Amino acid sequence: MSTTVPRLVVAAPSSGSGKTTVATGLMAAFSAAGLTVSPHKVGPDYIDPGYHALATGRVGRNLDAYLCGPELIAPLFLHGAAGADLAVVEGVMGLYDGAAGQGDAGPGGRGDLGSTAQVAKLLRAPVVLVVDASSQSRSVAALVHGFASWDPQVRVAGVILNKVASDRHEELLREALDASGVPVLGVLRRARQVRTPSRHLGLVPVAERRTEATESVAELAERVRSGCDLEALLALARSAPPLPEEPWEPPAPAPVPRVRPVVAVAGGPAFTFSYAEHAELLRAAGAEVAVFDPLRDTELPAGTAGLVLGGGFPEVYAPELSANEPLRRAVAELAASGAPIAAECAGLLYLARELDGAPMCGVLDVTARMTERLTLGYREAVAVCDSVPAVAGTRVRGHEFHRTVVEPEAGASPAWGLSWGGSRPGRRLEGFVRGAVHASYLHVHWAAEPSLARRFVNGCAEGAQSVGKGVRHERQR
Repeated sequence: MSTTVPRLVVAAPSSGSGKTTVATGLMAAFSAAGLTVSPHKVGPDYIDPGYHALATGRVGRNLDAYLCGPELIAPLFLHGAAGADLAVVEGVMGLYDGAAGQGDAGPGGRGDLGSTAQVAKLLRAPVVLVVDASSQSRSVAALVHGFASWDPQVRVAGVILNKVASDRHEELLREALDASGVPVLGVLRRARQVRTPSRHLGLVPVAERRTEATESVAELAERVRSGCDLEALLALARSAPPLPEEPWEPPAPAPVPRVRPVVAVAGGPAFTFSYAEHAELLRAAGAEVAVFDPLRDTELPAGTAGLVLGGGFPEVYAPELSANEPLRRAVAELAASGAPIAAECAGLLYLARELDGAPMCGVLDVTARMTERLTLGYREAVAVCDSVPAVAGTRVRGHEFHRTVVEPEAGASPAWGLSWGGSRPGRRLEGFVRGAVHASYLHVHWAAEPSLARRFVNGCAEGAQSVGKGVRHERQR
């Protein structure tokens, strides 16, 4: 059975061209016009999907061919786009930029894996190229021609010109592009910058500035609505062919746990980094997911049998997290009871003894501090020892994205053995396995390895059953 989903990929020649501005503006403009819009982001980024969700009222979802494998891209897309009138996919970096040295040889050579171009091909989706035209006129035609002809399997079907200075500038650009065969579908004038503040890891997340972010998204929608041909863009999206793949669904465990354990998942402004599929996988594996805010809640959710601490910005909120002593104590007591805890990046810092001198939960005998150095990149990982989410030898792909360091870098039982390629290949042991605690800097997309969620929930169910926590499943007939 094939599925028809009108769809567009919004790409650019390079970062900084205006992809996020245009993609978010399109999502908001089409939503304001009454369409149900499904938002997607190529790559591992957690922040842009928050703005996409604000623009559409639907969960923003990632499509990362490195983390999940090319074979999961269309199924994950169809899962997220169910019931939508239109899907808008924001690209990452330049159109043809992927994981360095990874992927199949082809028009772009090695480095295609995880690129926007690869995702566009996997989705059979037309690409709209956002071009920063601020310092060029006729040269724009050569640039667009190069991107449109580089890979014949990538359909660059339209251009949106960004930062156009004047009517005369627009006239020169359109004249140059007439011969390219790629239509101009929008022109955005150079204007006052929409307020989208950034800091050390990119845009400030929506959860930290919801009122301002709502105003920013509304302004982007109006700018795109007035500068782009929405009817032509919608017609282009509707030209995408049906997809033959089946939508992804989180696999149900066999057998179903006798107890439905409560798994507390950290949220709020300090813990905003999570893939939507993680909660879906936890529920499918038999968990009752309860979200809490470590900044404001003084207790863990009632009946908590396991804890998931995702990524975010604890370094920004270290004083406030430290001041919530009742919750820090509750987390430490939960760990001491043997309940499973899975922590990534921000979660690792929260479990440390201290972060930049501020006391944290003290579950792990490590200290954490902020630095100027950015650790960034995809990683191959293998589980070094058995833990609640993974058996020794389990192989996954993940990514790191942080400016903090922990000392020591790994415990006596490390969480992962990491390796990476590219121009500066390397390997190292990283993270901590201590009892039922698994903590690491590595972000992993569980949809690529659903066994992580199943094992974690099974561990929670065993503990919940022994102490009478959780919600019992009804007897199956």
